Amino acid sequence: MLIWFVILYLLVSIAIGLYAATRVHNVKDYVVAGRHLPLYVVTATVFATWFGAETVLGISAKFVKDGLQGIVEDPFGASMCLILVGMFFAAKLYRKNLLTIGDYYRARYGRTVEVLTSLAIIMSYLGWVAAQIVALGLVFSFVTHGAVTHHEGMVIGAAIVLVYTLFGGMWSVAMTDAFQMTIIVIAMLYLAWFLSGMAGGADVVIAHAAQAEKFTFWPQLETRDVLAFIGAAVTMMLGSIPQQDVFQRVMSAKNEKTAVRGALFGGGLYFLFAFVPLFLAYSATLIDPVMVYALIDEDSQLILPTLIMSHTPVLAQVLFFGALLSAIMSTASGTLLAPSVTFTENILKGIIGHQSDRHFLWTMRAVVVCFTVAVTLFALNSNASIYEMVGNAYKVTLVAAFIPLVSGLYWKRANTQGALFAISAGISTWLLLEIFNAGGLWPPQLAGLLMSALGMLVGSLLPDLMRQQHKYTEA
Repeated sequence: MLIWFVILYLLVSIAIGLYAATRVHNVKDYVVAGRHLPLYVVTATVFATWFGAETVLGISAKFVKDGLQGIVEDPFGASMCLILVGMFFAAKLYRKNLLTIGDYYRARYGRTVEVLTSLAIIMSYLGWVAAQIVALGLVFSFVTHGAVTHHEGMVIGAAIVLVYTLFGGMWSVAMTDAFQMTIIVIAMLYLAWFLSGMAGGADVVIAHAAQAEKFTFWPQLETRDVLAFIGAAVTMMLGSIPQQDVFQRVMSAKNEKTAVRGALFGGGLYFLFAFVPLFLAYSATLIDPVMVYALIDEDSQLILPTLIMSHTPVLAQVLFFGALLSAIMSTASGTLLAPSVTFTENILKGIIGHQSDRHFLWTMRAVVVCFTVAVTLFALNSNASIYEMVGNAYKVTLVAAFIPLVSGLYWKRANTQGALFAISAGISTWLLLEIFNAGGLWPPQLAGLLMSALGMLVGSLLPDLMRQQHKYTEA
């Protein structure tokens, strides 16, 4: 019954996505849904895109092992990112009426900065999308009891998400997200109620976690611990702000107020519901501690699915895997579309020259196919955990794209030279530390962020300083 439900669910998702594709008539429809989405759809697509495999499997596994201190990046940093977008970025970006966030960098700093930041944004999606593909493979292998191998499941999952994303673009992403968010909310609430009863009550689970010191959040007041905490927090909090998927959801709203509220509401909902998988996974330590201790070092991502399959009736299994598939597919579709659109608009367009709207739309679709193939191959050959893939994905945009974005919006003196200095200083610092001193006092991504800010400051002010020096010399 569970397998047939999974098949039915996938068919329904594909049907919704293909129906949404009938609304796509031009590039604007494909990329930003014609800027027609109402508040509830914007909220749903923001929430559903963030609520992915790492939320259900990755974060819950990290919490069981390390408590709140192990999940600073997500959900704390991730949800705060959406709040910051709603408060400081959504309105300003919406008014510019751009197709991609790369277009902003071109308008503000020129072609070179556009290409460099767009490449950083595209690279960041490899790990994020790969995490969803890995999770799809895990689900298909799990529900078929190994009849479908993990690698076969990855290929099947990638193909299914590709089908409706390819033709419907942002319209398909938005409409399937609204459907999938409904499944996630209903299923997570039911499972929390059901498993809390098995564990002796929610108060028992929470008390047990508190006694095990899983709620310790703030670091010890030692330099290394504080810097590690800050580095983890800013990785997704700031690094995921200059991302095309976030930008698309802002730009797809029907008006500026909807763009702002959608980001705020979506971020708030994500923060609240991200704690449900934590509760579900930790309840396993009371329901089946032997299973938890067997998996915690071997593959902690399997704790929650193993608990559901071993200790719950078919209805709970159907709801759990429905929620899990919803979480994965909603994130995968949005994160397949975003880098493909960015590459086509901000890299390829400058190479192939002008195309008609119709031809440009088909070029985007061809790039979606190519990116899907590339990210699937990356997923098939990666040994990183889902949580690590997602966390690492944002480091490159944190050090290369965040400072030019925020400076361009809020500092009038920011210029092209400053942006180039920021990108080069941020990336070089981050890479050098990752290669030669990854376990040092300073987290590489935090050092890269600070050097990027310094590069922007020096590069933007240098012309004025040189002019003043020249005047002084003449005098």
